[in-house]
Amino acid sequence: MTTTAGDGIDVEKVRLETPGCASVTHLNNAGAALPPAPVLDAVTEHLRLEARTGGYEANDLARELTEGFYDAVAGLVGAHRDEIAYVENATRAWDMAFYAVPFAAGDRILTTTSEYASNAIAFHQVAKARGVSVEVLPDDGDGQLSLDALAAELARGRVRLVAVNHVPTHNGLVNPAAEVGRLCREAGVLFLLDACQSVGQLTVDVREIGCDMLSATGRKFLRGPRGTGFLYVRRDLLRELEPPFLDLHSAVWTAPDRYEIRDDARRFETWERYVAGQIGLGVAAGYAAALGVRAIEERVTGLAARLREELAATPGVTVLDRGARRCGIVTFTVAGRESAEVKGVLRERGINVSVTDHTHQRLDPNAVPAAVRASAHYYNTDEELDLLVSAVRGIAPRR
Repeated sequence: MTTTAGDGIDVEKVRLETPGCASVTHLNNAGAALPPAPVLDAVTEHLRLEARTGGYEANDLARELTEGFYDAVAGLVGAHRDEIAYVENATRAWDMAFYAVPFAAGDRILTTTSEYASNAIAFHQVAKARGVSVEVLPDDGDGQLSLDALAAELARGRVRLVAVNHVPTHNGLVNPAAEVGRLCREAGVLFLLDACQSVGQLTVDVREIGCDMLSATGRKFLRGPRGTGFLYVRRDLLRELEPPFLDLHSAVWTAPDRYEIRDDARRFETWERYVAGQIGLGVAAGYAAALGVRAIEERVTGLAARLREELAATPGVTVLDRGARRCGIVTFTVAGRESAEVKGVLRERGINVSVTDHTHQRLDPNAVPAAVRASAHYYNTDEELDLLVSAVRGIAPRR
């Protein structure tokens, strides 16, 4: 294989700061990445503080760190701190935004063939309850969302929301989010971007993209703790969206029969939360920003491109990724082998991957029953890719 350069990232240093690199070849970053030591330390130190002083008391002592989360995440995605909410995972962050949209009968929701199962279920729940329609935009010739089809549907009118994923969970393509944002702004239509798989591996700037809302997780490419995520909501939109549920943190009880909702994005939060996780997620966002998101994207996409090339050159292996632009996710099948079997063989050799499931991709006409999903991160090396390719070639059918 051709060697992939560090692209501005000190790979040896980040590997030393990643305890898991010493024991496993981790190519399941689209599932949950290995956290760096600063994130691990931040979480465990706060848990120890809670054990020593009490949970409420530890929260008071860590106020500067929890507040720092908003600055770190906002800086990472080009937002203002008052546009960021801490939420326990990307699905709940997406839900809080989606269910806050004031849908009315006859409204239309536009989405993609690669939509995630949880989001699709929410679409249909709201469709049944409020009389809206859910319409799936076709792919273009490269496999990503068709911008021509989107423009045509926006021109027809009655579109209340365009909700798309930046990166599908089961494919290496990158949807043209900025172009979607431009079309939605021109049409005056809300744009909700699911950035669960893109934040942490790609450059994501909410101003450049033009999305009104964005949801993301901590555990994937951002390398934060599990059970953490965040929601971005554009400042000018906040007062138009009432969260689907409120508590004494998101609103103030002003009289026995009245309340006032917060005027910042924290209206989408709840008072009780994983405080150690919030601190850790802020550290993870700062860690990524310090490395440089463009340097991260260059290395991750470079590693994945090499992996696709080598797998595609292997007899019996079919690489499934589409899109004019691709990311760190690489999906493939091996002739004569179940994808779960391939995953098992790789796991026995200390290589972590995952398997996609067609029941999560019911809108995608190109979805296969199952595929192996390998997802590279900047701390992965050429040698680790060699290990995966060698293992796959060992079980692939020979000519």
